[in-house]
Amino acid sequence: MIKRFLSLEWKSFFRSASFGKSLGTKIVMGFFSLYLIAVFLGMGLLLYPGLQKFFPDKNPLLIVNSFLFYWILGDLVLRFFFQKLPVMIVKPLLTLPIKRAKIVNYILGKSAVSFFNVLPLFAFIPFGVVLMIKGYPIDSVIIWLLTLVIVILIINFLNFIVESFSAETDLSFLPLIIFAGGLLALNYFDIISFNEIVGHGFNAIYETPVLISIPMLILIGLYLFNFKLLRQKLFLDSGLKTKIKAINTSNLDWTKFFGDMAPFMQLDLKLIWRNKRTKSTLWILALGLFYGLVFYPDPDYQSMPWFYAFVGIFVTGIFLMNFGQFIPAWDSGYYKLLMSQNIKYEQYLKSKFTLMALSVIVLFVLSIPYVYFGWKILLAHFAAAIYNIGVNTHVIMYGGSFNRKKINLDQKAAFNYQGTGAVQWLIGIPLMVLPAGVFGVFYALFSYEIGCLSLAVIGVFGIIFHQKLMKIITVKYLESKYKMIDAFNQDN
Repeated sequence: MIKRFLSLEWKSFFRSASFGKSLGTKIVMGFFSLYLIAVFLGMGLLLYPGLQKFFPDKNPLLIVNSFLFYWILGDLVLRFFFQKLPVMIVKPLLTLPIKRAKIVNYILGKSAVSFFNVLPLFAFIPFGVVLMIKGYPIDSVIIWLLTLVIVILIINFLNFIVESFSAETDLSFLPLIIFAGGLLALNYFDIISFNEIVGHGFNAIYETPVLISIPMLILIGLYLFNFKLLRQKLFLDSGLKTKIKAINTSNLDWTKFFGDMAPFMQLDLKLIWRNKRTKSTLWILALGLFYGLVFYPDPDYQSMPWFYAFVGIFVTGIFLMNFGQFIPAWDSGYYKLLMSQNIKYEQYLKSKFTLMALSVIVLFVLSIPYVYFGWKILLAHFAAAIYNIGVNTHVIMYGGSFNRKKINLDQKAAFNYQGTGAVQWLIGIPLMVLPAGVFGVFYALFSYEIGCLSLAVIGVFGIIFHQKLMKIITVKYLESKYKMIDAFNQDN
């Protein structure tokens, strides 16, 4: 049965409409994974001699054990943000004579071979081998390594539980951050020394191998709890129950000033406000607005005016970048229905452009108080705003014509990479690097004011040729229309 499940996933991967883009992304991520493996492998080989050099009077193994608390806590937090839990399209399987227990066991077993579980072993195993070479008891070192493997799996299944209970709430990462921060604070102020507790626990297992049964029992308990949790949700009608929730309506009559684009703008505004995934753009907008406070108060950056343009592009264009990079994937759930209506595609795209252009203007106005740090900052933000409206809006909309990945708007917003492909990574080059490069060249050759003027002039040209650019973009979307419909119909 496991062989059959693997065969189904293999076919779904190669038959997906986004196979080409996914393959490119996976190749890049594969090289990055090899880099991480090399780093962890080197860390494991150099850890013992490094600790012996800096702490000649201490046992390297005891030092490592005393720091395992920080690794466990950090691993749990990083997994929540970055680990993609294994998913199967199980509904078609539920109509077949396959026991639900086998499906659940496969999903849980698949999570055990995650890259996040394997990566730490490239550091721990070489360190364990060095310990054996240095004369440490082989059986005790093996038990210590097995304990680490068990702890890695415990963290894996804990992440399953955290993900399950946090999926229904916005800002689901806050409870975990508060919990992890609380433990670190208690440890830092010596109220409860968790690093000593965890260190003594690993020391005890190393000296008394029978104590490995304690983490083993914890692992079994977490596995059974996850098994029960997933099995309860594995029904055909589990997703058919109607959820009743209050919807806060808002007055969007002001959008009528935009004529034929008003219905599309209202649709986008309601979509942003009513869904978990899109609400993240509002929180990121607030974070982006205060991005300048990271740099401008620092005296070191006061002497780096060439950096102001980069910050200005980011501050005034944060909504443009986060919302625009997933056009039209935000509408993927009903894109087929939308395209079957008697509407002009140009109006649909212009509504997106208008919304992003308005966001740039609003963010620039809200960023005016940065003039407190100097008039040069305000000038850079003004030039960056014009560039964003004239150039970056068109660039990001053209890039959207290559989107082929569906987005589930009901999923949690925090660090959700669903719908992200090679397009979203590559488009950052013309959005951020190009304007910073243009400003840098003119600033180096002439002056700061000429650098800002260069950005503003390019932006003005983009605004002047807006109609022609939109026609080109519209043609590109019309050419990709049916490819998008086919791709958005797929769940993977």
